[in-house]
Parts: sequence; structure tokens; C-alpha cells
Amino acid sequence: MYFIYSLLLGLGFLILLPRFLLDAFRHGKYVAGFRERLGLVSPITNDGRPVVWIHCVSVGETQAARPLVKGIRERFPDSLIAISTITLTGQNLAHEIFKRDAARVFYFPFDWRWVVRRTLKAINPDTVLIMETELWPGLLRECKQQQIPVAIVNGRLSEQSFRRYRVIRSFMTRVLSSLSLAIMQTEADAERLRALGMDASKTLVFGNLKFDAGTMPPTDPLIMEFRERFKLTEDSGLILAASTHAPEEVIILNSLRQVISQTESKTEAKPRLIVAPRHPERFTDVADLLKTSGFRWARRTSPSDASDEQAEVVLLDSIGELNSIYPLASIVFVGGSIAKTGGHNILEPAALGAAVITGPHTYNFQSIVETFVKAGAIIQLKPMPDSAAIAELANVISALLADPARRRELGRLAQSLVNENRGATERTLESLSPILSNPASAVERLNSLSANSAPIA
Repeated sequence: MYFIYSLLLGLGFLILLPRFLLDAFRHGKYVAGFRERLGLVSPITNDGRPVVWIHCVSVGETQAARPLVKGIRERFPDSLIAISTITLTGQNLAHEIFKRDAARVFYFPFDWRWVVRRTLKAINPDTVLIMETELWPGLLRECKQQQIPVAIVNGRLSEQSFRRYRVIRSFMTRVLSSLSLAIMQTEADAERLRALGMDASKTLVFGNLKFDAGTMPPTDPLIMEFRERFKLTEDSGLILAASTHAPEEVIILNSLRQVISQTESKTEAKPRLIVAPRHPERFTDVADLLKTSGFRWARRTSPSDASDEQAEVVLLDSIGELNSIYPLASIVFVGGSIAKTGGHNILEPAALGAAVITGPHTYNFQSIVETFVKAGAIIQLKPMPDSAAIAELANVISALLADPARRRELGRLAQSLVNENRGATERTLESLSPILSNPASAVERLNSLSANSAPIA
């Protein structure tokens, strides 16, 4: 089955190669780090010190890894940390936030056996930690053969992904047998993983590390820069559209137009908008959209200009700055949720006490969103056509702007909920300690637990 997997991986690569080349030519999306993706990573000189390889897919997982990396550095100061990502945005962010903590930041290898072996030889990890649920059969198999413990950390498995994996359950059971530990976010995530064949004795539920990811202090220089450049105050009525996908920029701009028309006859300040597209390759497309929108707008990466103070819309076309913008916003719309992409992380703005709005499609964070909705700590729109979503979003934003007490209450409830759920990092580190302190004996102990556990139905 592994041979068939490698064959299909190679076939898929050849089929998608024209698309890769086009994206590389247009956006430089895949050309960056191509040598590293082939396993040609600069070797780590560890001088006998243990190496912990932490794999993050993109920006969200990289942010979630921050408290974990901090905890490992404090508990195991002799350990060296290597961080891998798949996306360019994740790579840029990892270089920025782990520049003092990571011995190496590199691109995750293509999952062919010879490439994985080459990468393992260069990184020489004693332990591999996979953020969320990136199940790469080639890597897991090779780590098992080399007696390198692998743990899923902050794991999640959506119902949609579960249905896909269930089609190849027998193969997934073999893949999951290579894991030493799976630390999942919720019991539902754990149950799905067990249903695919994960050993129950190696499956734990400790909550979401993103509750512990921390927030930027209000004195952050970037916050001050934005306030001064765009003349933002607490009364600016700033709306932040975070991690947006098409067609959400069109929807939010049309909603803003309606909100402005509803406030023109009132005394409050005219609301302003910051749009932060999820993917950098769309920055130009969104800029083109703003050029024809009729709004006065500014681009974050353009040189500062006096006209920036009058910008009604700001395009945040930068990497790693979104967390610093949350404290400026009166209202945060979290994208990927009207577009049917499963939604993005609501915890970062919630941790700062923002009034958060999300769309109906949030299956990537289903349990978290349900918890917030039940507590009245977030506003979630109902499923509806895009044309109806424009008016509905405008009505919700207008109501919140007109009712500061309601905004503050939403933010207070959201922040309290985040604080109540902190602690996943500490629990995770406690369970990882045997692996991180003595990987070889941990593998033997976990294998023994597996052999003695009851079979899974």
C-alpha cells in the first residue's frame, strides 16, 4: 500500500506540475525552498544535543506552536528546535517569530522515502512533533523504522477529513500505528482518530494550544505605527476583516458601503475597514478590487503618505502583522467562513476582547465556535446566499457600532472564555516530557502500552 501511495504521490505531482510552474512564475509560491522540499536541508550541528523537529503547515499552526516552543525551551534548554512549514507564509512567519528559538527553519520535504531519509539525515531529530493533524505516511513510516518517536500535538480531525480517511481505513490504521502519541483538541477529534485505528492508549485530549498562544501587548510598536499613520483612535469604528477569501472582500466592501450610508446622518464617526486576505498571492487581486471600489484606500506596504489618514479601507498586504492589528479593531470579522473553506481561528481576536463575527462555514473550528456561540461570546451568521450576506453583515456591524455596551460585553465574554480554557500547553508538555527527555525509552514504553491495550472495535 505504501508503494501505491508513493506512486500516486508521484503521479499527482506530475499532473499538478503545470499548475505549480504557473503559480511559481506568477507568485513565486512553490519555487521558494524547492531544494529543501527535495531534502537538501542544511545539516544541524547538534554537538550531541537532542533535536526536536516541530512541523507546522502554515500560519495558523505556526502561531499555535509559540507557547509549545517556549515551554520546550524552558523545560529542556539543551534541546535544539527545528521548524518546518509547507507554505511560504508559514515559512516567513516561522523565520520571524522563532528567529531566537529555532536552530533551523526549513520547508517540509516531499513525502517520498528517499527525500524523507535525506531530510532526517540533515535534521537528525530525536523527536518529531506534528502540529494539528498532518498525516504524512512516508515520514511516519521512516521515523518508525529509525525509532524516532512522533507525536501529534494540538491535533484535530474534522468530520470532512474523517470521511475521506475512512475510505482508506485499513491503510490509515497502518499509518497511525507509527505514532507514539496523539494529543487531540477535543474528544470528538480523538474519537474520529480512534475510529481510523489509532491506539486508544496513545490518544489523549488536552484542549487547544491556541487558547495559550498569547496576545500582543498594547504598547506593541506596530500598533502605535498604525495609529499614527492612519489616525486610528478608539472612536474610529475600525472593522477588521481577517483572513479573508474570495468572495468575502466583495461582500465586506458592499457591507461597509451600506454601514456608511446608515451612519451618515448620525453623529458617530464614519467606520473604517482593514482587509487582511488569507493568502499573499491574492494581495494584488484585492488591491485591484479596491482600485475600482470607489473607496479611498491605502496599502500597508506602500510608503507612508499624508492621504493615509483619510483612507476608508486599508489593505494589510503583509505577513505576521495581523495579531498586532486586533487590538485596534472595534469589530473583527473572521474570514474563510462565508466562503466555504471551513473558517479560521477566532481565538486570537477573542483573547484580546474583540467583538467577533464569523460566517456559517466554520467546520475547521466547529467545537470552538459552538462553545462561543452557546456562551453568547460571538455572532455567527446563518447560511444564506452571498447577496443576502451583504445586507445581514451590514446590519450586524451597524448594530454593534451603535451599541458600544453590546460590543464590550461580547468582547468580555469572549476573553473570559479564552482565559477559562487556557492550560493545554502545560498538559501537553507534561505528557511529552518522557518523549522529549528520553526518546528511545519512550518508544519502548509506548510500544509496550500498545501491545497490552485492548483491541479497538
